[in-house]
Order: sequence, then C-alpha cells, then structure tokens
Amino acid sequence: QVQLVESGGGLVQAGGSLRVSCAASGRTISNYAIAWFRQAPGKERDFVATISRSGGTYYAASVKDRFTISRDNAKNTVSLQMNSLKPEDTAVYYCAAGTHYGLGTSQSRYDTWGQGTQVTVSS
Repeated sequence: QVQLVESGGGLVQAGGSLRVSCAASGRTISNYAIAWFRQAPGKERDFVATISRSGGTYYAASVKDRFTISRDNAKNTVSLQMNSLKPEDTAVYYCAAGTHYGLGTSQSRYDTWGQGTQVTVSS
C-alpha cells in the first residue's frame, strides 16, 4: 500500500506562485495515477488536476493554464505548480493515488489519500 504526504502549502498574495508536493512511500509512484483535489471551508472537495500512469494530464477548467502537475519518478513525488493564484484558490489541497489507467476526475477512482496541506491566498 502506498502512503502519501503533502508538503509546500502556505500563505501567498494574490498573483503569486506556490508549489505543493506529494511524496510517496511504500510503493513506486509511477505505478499510480495521481490527482490533486482541494476543499475550501464549507465546500465540497473538488478535483484540481491529475496525471496518469503514462504521464497524461488533465485540469479543472478553473485552474487550466495556471496550474501544472508533474511527476518526478526519481524522487517518487508528484508536484503541483500553482501560478497566478487567486483568493478563490484558498483550500486544503489533497493528493490521491489510484491504480486505474487513464485520467480520472472522480474521487471514487482514488483509494489512497494524503492528509492535506493548507494553501491560503490573500487578496
């Protein structure tokens, strides 16, 4: 079973950038599809981005062209580079792993989750 730990969250001003990372242990991360989800206070957890086992990527419309998901197999990590951040990007960001092939945006496709990292964007 893979374990996931997120890091890199913090406080940033609107328009700034932040990089959050998801470190895997126990298994090789290249064997998993990895996704980022986020949950703002009082809201449901929503899909942000995913990278498939073969390296394909897909983004939510709200972050497309601002966020980039990438995989570093040598470090066994997946990162989410977030640029041009907006106050509405404020949320707890979770990474999740699934054994499916292809690109999945549904939480049900992912069976291992990290504990989350807080990202706060001030206006």
